[in-house]
Amino acid sequence: MADMRFSGVAKSYGRTEVLRDIDLEVADGEFVVLVGPSGCGKSTLLRMIAGLEPISAGEFTIGGRRMNDVAPRDRDIAMVFQSYALYPHMSVARNMGFPMEIARRPKTERVGPVGQAAETLGLTRLLDRLPKALSGGQRQRVAMGRALVREPKAFLFDEPLSNLDAALRVEMRLEIARLHQRLGTTTVYVTHDQVEAMTLADRIVVMNGGLIQQVGSPMDLYDRPANRFVAGFIGSPTMNLVAGTAEGGGLRLGDGTLWPAPPGTVELGIRPEHLSLAPTGVPGVRAELQVVERLGSDTNLFCEVPGVGPLLARVNGNVDLSPGAVIELAPEDGRLHAFDAGGGRL
Repeated sequence: MADMRFSGVAKSYGRTEVLRDIDLEVADGEFVVLVGPSGCGKSTLLRMIAGLEPISAGEFTIGGRRMNDVAPRDRDIAMVFQSYALYPHMSVARNMGFPMEIARRPKTERVGPVGQAAETLGLTRLLDRLPKALSGGQRQRVAMGRALVREPKAFLFDEPLSNLDAALRVEMRLEIARLHQRLGTTTVYVTHDQVEAMTLADRIVVMNGGLIQQVGSPMDLYDRPANRFVAGFIGSPTMNLVAGTAEGGGLRLGDGTLWPAPPGTVELGIRPEHLSLAPTGVPGVRAELQVVERLGSDTNLFCEVPGVGPLLARVNGNVDLSPGAVIELAPEDGRLHAFDAGGGRL
């Protein structure tokens, strides 16, 4: 079993507190993604799982066994880093089998696991090549293969795709998803890329300022963000957030428009795909169109509303609109997110 549990875990460097009050459970076989802005503590938390950073307070267990003082080599965890960290003078086969070589396992025992990992990752034809003869995606596969041959209880990924171009990133994202479906190994994955988080995770952990802001499935976080930070962080494009004044069962925006809102609301959020062109006869927010992004399947309308600020609407298909046009936008029923003065969800 490779279930993980954090109980009141904290991390400090001298007087600088990096993580505090971390309570988190990762089920055996679960794929959990840690996301958040730079400096939020997600990579530090991953390194604490690996044993590369000592825990300042609290308790961390794997399979019920306390890991606070267990050496990294004794945790049965494999980690894939942002850099491939391949040995340039070694072949793909030797790079992948190097953990077993260090463990002094006979060469005959290494051939099977290396061959199996290579087949899983589509590297069989490349086993005799040096890293310099590989593409970025192939090098990342070798780094993953090196982790696979250890047959660990858990995989840790620290922003493994950030060095790849957009096309390779999509390819490798699919590769990691297929790998997890095939092996079912507990996986903790750190990224700043929301698309990776939304598409890979069973659950997402959103972090900010050393604290966990929300834990849930991708669609839980997308549809029901716990606070303003999560609402603004999860989603691409990001959620529109507009401030106003509470008035008679709604929020009065700066242009005079009244949007429905519960008592105590100081800010409303609306996803771009839930903000649409107002039908004829339905009053909406009058906005000046500044930029039109035609994506084929969708069109992004970047607008400016006097007294309110910028708004982004994403509409289906192509629309016959040009910059400078004045349009009216209206939120879809039931799609507004209300936040109080402290940023909490209402």
